[in-house]
Amino acid sequence: MADAPPTSALPPLVDTHCHLAWESFGDDLDAVVRRAHDAGVTRIVTVATDPASAEACAAIAAHRDGVHPTAGLHPNDLPHPWEAAFARIEALVRGGGFVAVGETGLDYYRDAVEPARQRASFEAHCALARERDLPVIVHIRDREGRFDAYDDVATILAGQRGVRGVIHCFTGIATHARAYVDLGCFVSFSGILTFPKGENVREAARAVPLDRCLVETDAPFLAPIPHRGKRCEPAHVADTARRLAEVKGVPEADLRRVTTANALALFGDLASA
Repeated sequence: MADAPPTSALPPLVDTHCHLAWESFGDDLDAVVRRAHDAGVTRIVTVATDPASAEACAAIAAHRDGVHPTAGLHPNDLPHPWEAAFARIEALVRGGGFVAVGETGLDYYRDAVEPARQRASFEAHCALARERDLPVIVHIRDREGRFDAYDDVATILAGQRGVRGVIHCFTGIATHARAYVDLGCFVSFSGILTFPKGENVREAARAVPLDRCLVETDAPFLAPIPHRGKRCEPAHVADTARRLAEVKGVPEADLRRVTTANALALFGDLASA
């Protein structure tokens, strides 16, 4: 494979999903953001999983150019009852300054939160996103060989017409990826796309039109090759974008240009922030 062109010769990128409020970034956050900018990652969406992380994301973004916060409840972090925590998310979102609602969604991989509670929370997040004209960031994870969560997300989104959003860190199969595109969603690919065992994700990427693709890190998790075994950070989205360009059979510059345009179309506030 030919050497990658220098970053300065390539269009900018957006890391559409990472967790800068995670404690592993506590000691060198400014350096992490600087390395991202040096890699051509000019905008970063830092994603919340509960009210405290939403407030932390907002504080992080307030003092750093190109960083944008979200607010939401991860399905694995839902308290019982969950409504009071969601009320805090609602208040934050209505106060302004957030570019998306989430992450939310369904996670049936663990049994920590019963599916009915997850579905109720997901529906509430979708309603809030529609009301505020914000995208919703959707997490999906299922048990090995099962697709219940993928199917339930599709059913809920089909009943929430008018909601725009992204299926983040897609790990399913091409059939589901196409279904989410048909529902108007973007599909985002993480470092899993680069893993030797990620062929199902690469097949899904081939099935998603380029104008519906996004790239992300989900940092500090899922570092792409060649960074496996290290803490992931937003700069590494460049490696995922390079691999996605290979999978899609397009020049890396075109992949960067289109996915960045897609991100700006979805997270509208990024363009003017």
